[in-house]
Amino acid sequence: MYSTRRPAKSHFVPIRNLSHHLLEWGQPQPGVAPLVLLHGWMDVAASYQFMVDALAQDRHIVAPDWRGFGQTGGGGTDTFWFPDYLADLDFLLDHYAPGQPVDLVGHSMGGHIAMLYTGVRPERVRRLVNLEGFGLPATRAAQAPTRYAQWMDDLHSLHRGDGALKTYADLAGVAQRLVKTNPRLPQDKADWLAQHWSTLQTQPDGSQRWQILGDPAHKLRGALLFRVDEVLAVYQRITAPTLAVEAAADSLALLWQGSYSREEYHQRLQSVPHARVVEVADAGHMLHHDQPEQLAKLIEEFLA
Repeated sequence: MYSTRRPAKSHFVPIRNLSHHLLEWGQPQPGVAPLVLLHGWMDVAASYQFMVDALAQDRHIVAPDWRGFGQTGGGGTDTFWFPDYLADLDFLLDHYAPGQPVDLVGHSMGGHIAMLYTGVRPERVRRLVNLEGFGLPATRAAQAPTRYAQWMDDLHSLHRGDGALKTYADLAGVAQRLVKTNPRLPQDKADWLAQHWSTLQTQPDGSQRWQILGDPAHKLRGALLFRVDEVLAVYQRITAPTLAVEAAADSLALLWQGSYSREEYHQRLQSVPHARVVEVADAGHMLHHDQPEQLAKLIEEFLA
């Protein structure tokens, strides 16, 4: 199994009436901005371990499990809203870096949150790295009635138990699921990550099975439309130098089947005052798993 070079410390911090789980590497260093890592949808903070191990320099690093992911509870809600992620991050930075700007890295959903947060709180971020945090396809106002109806229908389905996440008989099954999603993921890393991506739970029939550490409510499509005009207004307020990192494999084309393209994402990035785009070779969407060494080098050079 994969052997960590920099073991993380696990903490729980009370934030907005939830006990948020965080991983921490290293110690605070005078004059050095903390590095905050934000994971993506249906992922966990431990997902960054391979990239952290590949860093050449020791840094003070903090990575939270978003609400409803990993070991952070969801608070019993059946709906997750992006404004909550922004507020959670704001409280987190108040706890770990009061009055001090941070270096912020986010992947996928975490990358989109990082972009929004940096535009809303530009004074809190020194450098920003967005790892395939593309956001969502543009929507039209005319879609709102159907979108609200679909959201309510999905809630009924969720409360009937139709949206339960698949369970696995053993950790090998969880690792196999990870490799199926990302064929580039080496087996030793899949075996290691499976321990942090799932937990052993007792089922209604009394059996014990491994379950993914993600609230099923995250699978629901949100009730609110994705307003590109609002997003661009936020992007325009970003003052931090921004590095947008993409995998060579076009995950947008695979995911959205033409409804949202990389070219459209690049157009949105033009609203960010100080942004540049780089590509990581031989990598897919989980580029911090596929090429942790290459990614760590890119990030360290940019942060320096």
